[in-house]
Amino acid sequence: MTRRVTIADVAKKAGLSKGAVSYALNGQPGVSETTRQRVLRLALEMGWHPNSAAKALSGARAGAFGLVLARPASTLGIEPFFMKLISGMESAMASSQTALLLQVVPDHEAEIATYRRWWAERRVDGVFLIDLCKDDVRVPVLEELRLPAIVVGGPGHHGALPGVWIDDAGAMVMVMEYLAALRHRRIARVSGVPGMLHTELRTEAFESVSARLGLEWSETIWTDYSPEQGAQATRRLLSSASPPTAIVYDNDVMAVAGVAVAHEMGVRVPGDLSLMAWDDSVLCEITHPPLTALSRDVTAYGAQVAARLLALLNGEVVTEVEQAPPRLVVRGSTARPE
Repeated sequence: MTRRVTIADVAKKAGLSKGAVSYALNGQPGVSETTRQRVLRLALEMGWHPNSAAKALSGARAGAFGLVLARPASTLGIEPFFMKLISGMESAMASSQTALLLQVVPDHEAEIATYRRWWAERRVDGVFLIDLCKDDVRVPVLEELRLPAIVVGGPGHHGALPGVWIDDAGAMVMVMEYLAALRHRRIARVSGVPGMLHTELRTEAFESVSARLGLEWSETIWTDYSPEQGAQATRRLLSSASPPTAIVYDNDVMAVAGVAVAHEMGVRVPGDLSLMAWDDSVLCEITHPPLTALSRDVTAYGAQVAARLLALLNGEVVTEVEQAPPRLVVRGSTARPE
């Protein structure tokens, strides 16, 4: 077997002491930036890798938190929600010089494999668990690994892991009661991916309040959150014999796509059709007409999530917390049906 390249080997090749090379490789002060870059480049060429076991035994922190996203990579470029969430996380982590390690994977199996690898190599000090599901298979794995984690979502379904969440069910009730007060009796919902806890909570609330309000008709169409599928769902709804007079979308980009489809089909917004978006963004403001939306401070949400993971790492007792509920921002896309 090929012998493992050690810090001593890199130091000999670089003509430096082992201490200087260690400082350079671990990002510690004590060497110039020029020397640091030269050592890093040389270590890469020689095939040096950190000794995970030694790092674990030393008790040294990795200086990074992990976020694994089991969604298409295009999601990051399309949905403002994720950029705001990550921005908030970064703002809270900056003071502790903690970096964010982001990995996009195809499914939960690959996500779990990533957690196991990161923790074995001590590449992260903790992780953010996002897109919580009912009976989530990732939760018991993180508990078994004893990997510090904060769940972005809830309530419940996250075992002993602390979480930060909003009341999705209560927000959906607010949306439906608002549309019913405008005299809408046929309301559709273009939903996200089934199985995610926040999606299921919204669905249960949508169906429950529709029955309570005695609506003439209501329907949920499942999508992958993309504008393409949002547009397809809107065309299907508006092409039916008895189209809805209002549609609620589970994110902003699908709602924007819905406005475009309405214009394309000659349906007046809001005269013939009222449209609403979940998670307000600048897209909702610049669309014509501007979209009524549920608004919350996603950046502050991300900052709170990261602050709680930092506290957990520092030995503080961290429990789950409910964030302030979203507020309804009424704009030009909703009105009484004519």
